[in-house]
Amino acid sequence: MDAILDAISRRRAIKVFEPVSIPLTVRGQILDAARLAPSSFNSQPYRFYWIESSASKTTAAQLCMGQMPAKTASALVVVVADIGALDQTAQKQLAWMRESGFSRQKISDQETKAKIGRWLFMPGWFGILGAMKWLLFRLLNVFKTMGMPPTSRRSQFKWAMKSTSLACENLMLAAEALGFNTCPMEGFDGRRLGKFLGLSPKCHEIVMVIAIGKKSTLHVDEPQWRRPLEATVTVL
Repeated sequence: MDAILDAISRRRAIKVFEPVSIPLTVRGQILDAARLAPSSFNSQPYRFYWIESSASKTTAAQLCMGQMPAKTASALVVVVADIGALDQTAQKQLAWMRESGFSRQKISDQETKAKIGRWLFMPGWFGILGAMKWLLFRLLNVFKTMGMPPTSRRSQFKWAMKSTSLACENLMLAAEALGFNTCPMEGFDGRRLGKFLGLSPKCHEIVMVIAIGKKSTLHVDEPQWRRPLEATVTVL
């Protein structure tokens, strides 16, 4: 089996981890894989908080409802959807393109794309611009097939969480391929954990917490069940 498919097949949500450390080089590889995930307009609307110091991990585990994966993991990664750095990210990409010697035409095209993206994803003061965009796109949709951009802060977060989830999967598969195991967790006190990390509710929303480590001998892999393809896939 291909190595990537093998990592997908092996991956399980591990409930108990051994007390081992994760080398810096491996940590870098795991996080690099996560940030290479695809995202709309290459906006990369996510942040990763790698928690490995004993004190911080103990606090974070308590805020994860004291779950065993959180308590025994070598590190916890709090994965956050971030809609507050979209413009900054677009400007950094343009600066990188200029420094890397891209043609004027490509830079101009990217500048136009960044302006379109800024307009599409900006809800505006008190959501007024978002409401106007919603009405405009609904009217245009009467005559033309088209998608609906985020028109509110809530829909912005929903959009950002899609890209963030792709990054989470990259992270977990990279860890598996590098000989470590993971457990994605949704059981956490989002308000208190966000406060612990210094997050802003206006810009940040925690998507999940991923426990990382080496699975303990106490962990027993149960037989894995998934719905059969015919119950999951429709081919047209």
